Amino acid sequence: MKAFSVASWNVKHFKGDPSRVQHVVQFLRDRNPDVFSLYEVTGSEVFAELSPRFTRYTFQITEGPQTQEILVGVRDSLTAFITQKVQFKAGTTHMRPGLLVTITINGLNYCLLFLHLASGTNPRGMGLRDDMITRAIKFRKVLDSAAGGRGLASYIFLGDLNTMGLEYPYDHDIKAKFELKRADSRASRYYGMRRLSKTHDVTWSGGSQSELPDSNLAHVYASKNLSFSQYPNKDGVLKDVVVTGWVDHTGLEKDRWIRKYSDHSLLYFEVQQIN
Repeated sequence: MKAFSVASWNVKHFKGDPSRVQHVVQFLRDRNPDVFSLYEVTGSEVFAELSPRFTRYTFQITEGPQTQEILVGVRDSLTAFITQKVQFKAGTTHMRPGLLVTITINGLNYCLLFLHLASGTNPRGMGLRDDMITRAIKFRKVLDSAAGGRGLASYIFLGDLNTMGLEYPYDHDIKAKFELKRADSRASRYYGMRRLSKTHDVTWSGGSQSELPDSNLAHVYASKNLSFSQYPNKDGVLKDVVVTGWVDHTGLEKDRWIRKYSDHSLLYFEVQQIN
């Protein structure tokens, strides 16, 4: 049985362009998530646009000197507690903190940590990402303690993790897939977590004129005591997370979608209730 659904989407410098806001809001409404997070919210007027279209939701947005915020909406039929987690700024003033949403169903807490991590293929960018991903993984231990013991917390961290690897001179590059492999290994081996499978691996695109390849930047990590609804990919293989957006188009239609909405596709998944 479904406990709740989640949508996670980087909408790239999301602010008060009325036409774009309307398109983005409708695309999100069509998914009908119980919990959603939008990244790169840059205009205070976005709340004024969202609130009349999501009338039965409670909203929270990150605060601080950073210019790009994380906004979370939670359906008011859910019991939820939302807190800002500044420890996920990695000691950098202008980085975004995380937003922790704790949803309580039948006396059990489901904890979701929404993150938008540092981009960049330079050592600083990868170092900041590595630090915050490590903190997010280790946060499972804190939640386990609060839940009463090892392996008991129901925990998910997710968002635009910007896993783009490292470009370094003298053939010392670290490919994005190895950055992910390192995170996967730590999450699974020491903290009982896994990266959820997606119907499309890539989530970001610069469009047909970009010199950069489509990239796998957005992810969902979850504790292994959680289960999820399953969705077939184009080959019929069942996956945990639906990726939808520009990935559903090719050629000029793909470019139009990116201009109309975002260069990031949306992630959607459903958490199954723990019995």
